[in-house]
Amino acid sequence: MSELRKRQTRSRTPVQTKVTSPEPKSNGSAQNVKAATSFSTLLLLVSCALSAAWWLTVNPRDLPESYAVCSRSGSHIYTVDRNNSVAQCLVVQDSVIADTGYLTRWKQRHAEPLHVRYLEEGSVIVPGLMDSHAHILEYGANAQLPLEGAKTVEDTVAIVRNYILAHPDIIGDKTKIIEGWGWDHTQWPVQEWPTADALDADPIIHGRPVLLHSKDGHAMWISNAAMAAGLPYPDEVEGGIIVRDGDGRPTGTLLDNAHELAPKPTLSEQDLSRRLEATIKDAVARGLTCVHDAGFNPISLDFMHRQSFSSPLQIRIYGMTRFEEHRGYWGNTTKPILNAASGHFTARSVKIFADGERLTLLSQLHDTYHDNVHTKGFMRIDPELLNDIIPRYLADGWQVNVHAIGDYANGIVLDAFEKALVGVDVSAMRPRLEHAQILTQEDMQRIGRLGVIASVQPTHAISDMWFGEERLGPERVKGLYAFRSILDNGARLALGSDFPVEDMNPLSGFYAAVTRLSPDGKSPHGTSGWFPEQRLTREEALRGMTIDSAYASFTEDRLGSIVPGKLADYVVLSRNIMEIPYDEILATKVQATVVDGRPVYGTL
Repeated sequence: MSELRKRQTRSRTPVQTKVTSPEPKSNGSAQNVKAATSFSTLLLLVSCALSAAWWLTVNPRDLPESYAVCSRSGSHIYTVDRNNSVAQCLVVQDSVIADTGYLTRWKQRHAEPLHVRYLEEGSVIVPGLMDSHAHILEYGANAQLPLEGAKTVEDTVAIVRNYILAHPDIIGDKTKIIEGWGWDHTQWPVQEWPTADALDADPIIHGRPVLLHSKDGHAMWISNAAMAAGLPYPDEVEGGIIVRDGDGRPTGTLLDNAHELAPKPTLSEQDLSRRLEATIKDAVARGLTCVHDAGFNPISLDFMHRQSFSSPLQIRIYGMTRFEEHRGYWGNTTKPILNAASGHFTARSVKIFADGERLTLLSQLHDTYHDNVHTKGFMRIDPELLNDIIPRYLADGWQVNVHAIGDYANGIVLDAFEKALVGVDVSAMRPRLEHAQILTQEDMQRIGRLGVIASVQPTHAISDMWFGEERLGPERVKGLYAFRSILDNGARLALGSDFPVEDMNPLSGFYAAVTRLSPDGKSPHGTSGWFPEQRLTREEALRGMTIDSAYASFTEDRLGSIVPGKLADYVVLSRNIMEIPYDEILATKVQATVVDGRPVYGTL
């Protein structure tokens, strides 16, 4: 038996230890905190480890009510407190962070030694990672029939055919609506909208109702059977487009609000549960402890609310409920859902669409597109309606989050916010611009001055950088994904991914924000990054997906940083993303995702 085991056998006397927080560091430097680690502290760490080592024989998931997680040397717990300080240990009491700092003496409430776990060499802890803009059930649906990666129309049709052949229950029922996600015509050799005839040319698909959502979710490719369900189509759709051929006949692609013309699939509780489970499984494996869902419809909202009570949610979900013109104003008849299911489900925001999507000629610009002088894009909502409903939602206690992509659309939304916020405590309402992709210099200044939150997605930047200048021109492109300029003008950034549009992995967003490079280290401007002056620092990026995301969901007093009194949501990463070379960030693995002090993925 080892000497450690002999020591355990000889002495089972409870050792009372306490964690003492270090003095705040004025510059938040990890190097300063590490330098403060003394040899005596390391000896004390070893001593405490010997005293408490007998705890380590239990199942890794069977943690006691109180435990500590420490690094054996140096400080590797990024607290994201006001000073960006880095600690050596954190202590959890029940589901709450009880203390952080150096492991010295912790006075236990109970007469037993403190349970201590140690990080592997090179590992770090960060607060629970948050995604400020995503689509939970859509991600789960995308996992069932994913179309991303198909290089041609024919490839996409083949994926749908093979899906039908692989599901006997679908083969025998030609009325069942088939739904898929992720096609991207901008990646095809011929960048044209796909047609219903291309789907029906396949004998297996022919005659079936098929709805295929584009990668960005703003275009829907449908079959002839699906199109027939909505005929006759109106000449125009406000806030949407029916793509037509030269003779004015619908071809099978519907844009934005025109989606309402397609048949709606009937989803069972089992269908919805399967989608939710698929998303949560992947989310916790990637270190996500909270997701802001950017657009519940009434069916998905009711399901999520029921689900939050029927079975515990492993992650926290902050929901936005869509405003749809045909439903009318509902802010005074529907009440926000606050902290349901022990704080794991909240829906207190409204999501409004101002314009179309991501540089697909649908977002509304001040001037015509550089590569298509025949269009400026279009608004999905009348500006006068924005001016009517935004102050009403604010008055009825709803946070207002508006999707805006083009510089014109962002300006119109900021005009409406500016009017609505007169005499209003902005910190109590926290309006958000979802995406805020193309901004004028004036509007970058207005975001900060008004206190509007910019909810942005860094991975969009490295996806769009390859054609951004071609679409917008050399000057206007400088206002595209200008994260540094927005931040320097006093705005708060909440970072997200827009999954399933982009990769769910929050480390992909972190990497994109701090490098503005593709995963293989490239950009149109070379290895220094695309418009490198718009990069965020690592501290800023981490804050954007932790404490600033918490602020954007009114939870900064409970979540977003590792400080005493907050809920114990944190993530153990295999590498120190705050220090390693950029090209190693994406190789980092999640070793444990912890919610309410208990691992929901991996082990401590």
